[in-house]
Amino acid sequence: MKLAQRLYLPEVVSGLVLTAGHFFRNMGAHVARALGRRDARGAVTIQYPEERRPYSPRLRSLHRLVRREDGSPRCVACMMCETVCPARCIYIVAAEHPNPDIEKVPDRFDIDLGKCVFCGFCVEACPEDAIRMDTGILEFSSYSRGGMIYTKEMLLALEPATGDGRPTSPVPIPPDLRMPAP
Repeated sequence: MKLAQRLYLPEVVSGLVLTAGHFFRNMGAHVARALGRRDARGAVTIQYPEERRPYSPRLRSLHRLVRREDGSPRCVACMMCETVCPARCIYIVAAEHPNPDIEKVPDRFDIDLGKCVFCGFCVEACPEDAIRMDTGILEFSSYSRGGMIYTKEMLLALEPATGDGRPTSPVPIPPDLRMPAP
């Protein structure tokens, strides 16, 4: 190692020069835009709740279960998503389907979003394309751990997002966040 590298001073100075360059370039663009030059754009801060950044169509958001044409879940309770999940957040209980062509159907299908790491392995492992992560819903919360468990009914009620990533379904509200009836 050279003496200059041991002192770290040149590295610190080069980092400060880089940061100052970005700062003054953006500040100049903002000043030029404020003075009437419309083609100048500096770094933009998005005012989050009112403005939304456009999301990639491949973004993994809240899960949903896909329905068949008759309204029943497409899931055949093969347990592949439950098996492949690294966080062990999917819980499935299988039952017999009334249609003899379909062997099983999930009697219970729960996802604990408090444990989920949104890796998408469950979507890739599903042979029936029954679970998807394309709702566009990124904001969900709960006051308790139990409120983060989304049931089969909640997952079946969700719809896919629009082409620009905006959700079409309302955010499912867990029981612990609902307003009490008057």
